[in-house]
Amino acid sequence: MQTSELIARAAGLADQGARRILGIAGPPGAGKSTVAALIADALGPERAVVVPMDGFHLAQGELDRLGRAERKGAPDTFDSAGYLCLLRRLRAPGERTVYAPAFDRSLEEPIAGSIPVAPGVPLVITEGNYLLDDAPEWAPVRSLLDQAWYLAPDESLRVRRLIDRHVRHGKDPESARAWVAGSDEPNALLVARGRHRADLIIGAGAG
Repeated sequence: MQTSELIARAAGLADQGARRILGIAGPPGAGKSTVAALIADALGPERAVVVPMDGFHLAQGELDRLGRAERKGAPDTFDSAGYLCLLRRLRAPGERTVYAPAFDRSLEEPIAGSIPVAPGVPLVITEGNYLLDDAPEWAPVRSLLDQAWYLAPDESLRVRRLIDRHVRHGKDPESARAWVAGSDEPNALLVARGRHRADLIIGAGAG
């Protein structure tokens, strides 16, 4: 599916006259943030804003305390309850701007109050690994999405992207490959369990 078709689908949601939420799910390295940004840029800031699930990563200090630093990105290393609360606020916009957290990859930390979502913006695009997960703490997310898309790129390309990302953010190539094998890929297997809950599966041919 071409990017232009995805933009048209998202525009259709934005034009429905009330706040809509589009979820983009997929394994690590699938290109979720890239697709979300392309759509938001095409629609413009008056019509769409991106709110990433990654803003609900637990802080590194808390992961250290919990002994989960080596599995950062696993389902239990996010504040899923906080993410659900934000989605519920976004579904019923009042008269005030809602502020969402972002994730700073240069710091590897979430940053609160980073993304303003004005009440008049008709489309919120949220992207992340576990939007389609059916575990009790994540399953309610699906009902809060008007549409859910699942990105399923070529696996070898996805893994290369992950390794390159980790190298860009400070890991040496060997450490990057080890992190992908030991953390990102186990997470990818968990993410794949939810693909059947998507409205649209976008395969390797998208571009």
